[in-house]
Amino acid sequence: MGEPGGAEARRAVSALRPRLAALGRRLAAFGGAGSDDTFLAKGSATLDKLKDFRNEGKEHPSTLLHLYTQAVLDITYFEENQLVDEDFPEESSLQKVKELTCILSEPEVLMRECNINEEPVNILGAELLECLYWRKGALLYMYCHTAKERSEWLRENIAIFKKCLNDGVHYLMKMLSFRCPLQVNEDVSLQDKDSARLLSEGVFSDTHLLAMMYGGEMCYWGLQHCGEGKQESLETTDPVSNSDLVCRSNSVWLDFRETGKNMLEKYVAACEGPLRGQGWNTAAAKQMLCYLMKPCN
Repeated sequence: MGEPGGAEARRAVSALRPRLAALGRRLAAFGGAGSDDTFLAKGSATLDKLKDFRNEGKEHPSTLLHLYTQAVLDITYFEENQLVDEDFPEESSLQKVKELTCILSEPEVLMRECNINEEPVNILGAELLECLYWRKGALLYMYCHTAKERSEWLRENIAIFKKCLNDGVHYLMKMLSFRCPLQVNEDVSLQDKDSARLLSEGVFSDTHLLAMMYGGEMCYWGLQHCGEGKQESLETTDPVSNSDLVCRSNSVWLDFRETGKNMLEKYVAACEGPLRGQGWNTAAAKQMLCYLMKPCN
């Protein structure tokens, strides 16, 4: 990246301006509803700091990107909790989910607009990127968990449901891909072997483990309600793809059966291996695995 005072910094400040205004409007729209919310307070403080840095014009673009990403995560977290508390209202929640997913994609969009020629992980770091993709995938998981129980809506909107599942699993898979699994060697001491096994499977936290379970469960729903998914272009097969239901949605159908088996097997192996006796339940995962392993008709 260039010097903080260079063209890159000016592009970052220019690209940030409308985004900071948009986040400010979101905060103002909550009025008294979120006055006591910790995350909104943190988001508001980060926005103020960003506005100061923007006016000074001296801060390195990577610092601005980090702060902007944190503000996005904090402010949208309040909105996601509202959706969950309201049980994803049928009339409005799909649009709201799309909107939040788009906002959570903005840090990477901002990087492209600033012509920063580095991988996002090198600028934002694995932890922040994992948060962004976890939040997008988990939001779609929670939405689909509610939507699948609305039988009439599901019958009329099965293509939308399938697309939300497909995008949600893609986001969770991406979240799991930012850190390289540990290569275990024979020098690992006995007391470290359980930890080493988890790291070798890409399980770096409880959230990584939940992402495997959520992704596997979404694949199970996909196979259960939508049938077999083939790897083909959404643009040519999906009548709702061009309506951009989920911001920057993925263009390839996942194989729900194989993807779900892979994610759930890793989840079960971790829970019944290194994490045995630590409160992780595998009964539901095993039941879904049995369904996914049934021969195709």
